[in-house]
Amino acid sequence: MKKVSWPKRKELSRYTIIVLSTVIVTSAFFAIIDLCISFFIRFFLNN
Repeated sequence: MKKVSWPKRKELSRYTIIVLSTVIVTSAFFAIIDLCISFFIRFFLNN
């Protein structure tokens, strides 16, 4: 464990923000895609 390079507090908070923002953007993207696909499926099945 002596050779492990642990991140500093500032680096750790920056990495945490990057990971959280990536997760939020990715989940929002897939939610929008899911809503669009659901809308088109319901639209074509109801007609």
